[in-house]
Amino acid sequence: MVPTIRSVAAWLLLAVFLATAGCTAPSTMPTAPKGAVTGAASAASSAQPPCPATATDLKGAYAMNGELYVNTFGTPEGRPITTGHHDMKPSWSKTGDSLVFFRVIAFAKQVPDWKTAICTIKTDGSGFRQLTDGTHTDFNPTWTRDGQNLIVLNRQDKQVVGTHSYVVMFTRSDAGPGDEYAVSDTRTPTESLSCLKDGRELVWAFRGLGIKRGYFLMTPGRDNSAKYEPLQCELANAGLLDRVSVSPGETKICFEFQRGSGAYRYPGRILYIADFDARAKTITNPKIIANEAGDPDTVYLYPRWTRDESAVVYHCNKTGKNQLYLYRLKDGSTIRVSTNAGADYMFPHGEATPK
Repeated sequence: MVPTIRSVAAWLLLAVFLATAGCTAPSTMPTAPKGAVTGAASAASSAQPPCPATATDLKGAYAMNGELYVNTFGTPEGRPITTGHHDMKPSWSKTGDSLVFFRVIAFAKQVPDWKTAICTIKTDGSGFRQLTDGTHTDFNPTWTRDGQNLIVLNRQDKQVVGTHSYVVMFTRSDAGPGDEYAVSDTRTPTESLSCLKDGRELVWAFRGLGIKRGYFLMTPGRDNSAKYEPLQCELANAGLLDRVSVSPGETKICFEFQRGSGAYRYPGRILYIADFDARAKTITNPKIIANEAGDPDTVYLYPRWTRDESAVVYHCNKTGKNQLYLYRLKDGSTIRVSTNAGADYMFPHGEATPK
């Protein structure tokens, strides 16, 4: 029997996968963390009062208490655009004012065993459409940046590439269940992280085809014709870069960093920005923007760019509740941009800025 949203809510707060933001404004000294990042989320035991929210003129989308909102960061919410479900990880199309997101259809003990559906909705709350049938594990959708507004998703496909491994797929916003198709090479596990205007995808891939685990610019292709170009990144030798997002101008990236090669975990991750050169295929000059101390018991997750590339918004649970924070590149300051200290805010995303 599938748990109800109410019964699973407490578990979700502990599920590292859902941990987001909420904390007194984190410091942003660009010094490397010391020691290994380990431990489970226990921010509630050392919760700090949230700093006051600061209004901005930057618009975005996010989940609050499992429902999606479109709002100006730092201002009180109006009505949600989705209700009655657990909707996660909205991504705003470059044109057309649409969101793509995934909806949890059935929870499971292990997050990779959840059943989800990829859905779209207009940012004004109209035009909801379910694109996949809800029988698969489909995560982290976004839009292409090449003008086609195709939808990118990562689908777990145990039969093709092994347990808890993923295939990158495309579908269209006017498509229906069964219209999605693979665009990564199904012989090597691949997850799409972000997109480029020239149609390539920034992906993480490993095993098979002589590929060593790492980061690549992938040219999508059907029937295992995708092309993988390796990215050079010295920091990747020291740990995992996750939730990577390319800036609108495609000269920078933001990402979570998990130090070392231990078990996949969320507490203790450090947030970075870095320079990105698609032509040279390099990631250089990483700079810490949150959790430089490597606090092992707090989650700092899901960094995403604002439309004007002036800031990165993310979530953190330092207060005991997930709250939204915005790091400003100009002066290195961080402000809280969620207004309800008692609510759980998750997965912020900038206006018209596909991840």
